[in-house]
Amino acid sequence: MSEQHQSELDHTLIQGVLDQVAKRVVGQDAMVERLIISLLTGGHVLLEGVPGLAKTLTVRTLAETVHTTFSRIQFTPDLLPADVVGTQIYDQSTGKFSVKKGPIFANIVLADEINRAPAKVQAALLEAMQEKQVTIGGTTYKLDEPFLVLATQNPIEQEGTYPLPEAQVDRFMLKLHVGYPSREEEKEIMRRMAGGVAIAVEAVATPQAIMAARKRISELFLDARIVDYIVDLVHATRAPADFKLADLVPLIEFGASPRATIALAQSARAHAFLRGREFVSPDDVKAMAPDVLRHRVLLTYEAEAESVTSDQVVTRVLDAVPSP
Repeated sequence: MSEQHQSELDHTLIQGVLDQVAKRVVGQDAMVERLIISLLTGGHVLLEGVPGLAKTLTVRTLAETVHTTFSRIQFTPDLLPADVVGTQIYDQSTGKFSVKKGPIFANIVLADEINRAPAKVQAALLEAMQEKQVTIGGTTYKLDEPFLVLATQNPIEQEGTYPLPEAQVDRFMLKLHVGYPSREEEKEIMRRMAGGVAIAVEAVATPQAIMAARKRISELFLDARIVDYIVDLVHATRAPADFKLADLVPLIEFGASPRATIALAQSARAHAFLRGREFVSPDDVKAMAPDVLRHRVLLTYEAEAESVTSDQVVTRVLDAVPSP
């Protein structure tokens, strides 16, 4: 197959998914694009925003555009790990245990309001997210690819929420801040939803097409100067003084992990892929850096006292590190 023909197929695949999602979701273009990037790279996504911003609707709609399995887990304070991964059930008639698999056994898993469940349940997700497998009763079960956890959370300040463990937050490739729609978008939302009629979407992508696109994205050209730029950005969150950012030293408790370097390279490649390019540019890296780094830069109490956010720190780093 020629590269030209393959590029046209890729464009058709992505545009088909975008068109279907746009039937239900008004605006939120950045969120939709980032979710498609996660689908094309296999990275998990954490969406943060107040209730009612179409986070759940967008994830559910995206899942419906792919011929694949989907499950939704509503996280609550009384949720147990077995409710997520599954458990063993004793059959009295045979005297044997059988495995009842949990909702984690799906290609796309929506973890709704993930920060409403306690730490024990968060830990149950760790193995699934990182190793693409779960253990039930001493037996390990592989999860089918593509496997993707798309989680929503309300801001931590809201009542009845638990902060996610740092180890788990780091396993999300991207953390997205979902904002309010514009005035015109809100009028369009009201027009579409006022009738109360469900808007149907079609499944236009297959798991095979998604996995094939992933392979092509992983092979996209990454120049040595872009590699250096990515490493410098991540390094600047750990040693800001090396990049003439000495004033950030007392504000950063921990910088981004090597997982951030990998995630930034993967997501920048996917960002270039969505634009039909065969190579990664510095603009691709800059576009993805805030979503990759904001949840991996842990701030000190001093930063909190001064109302400094991780987004502001990442912006300073992007301004300070010279791009190729």
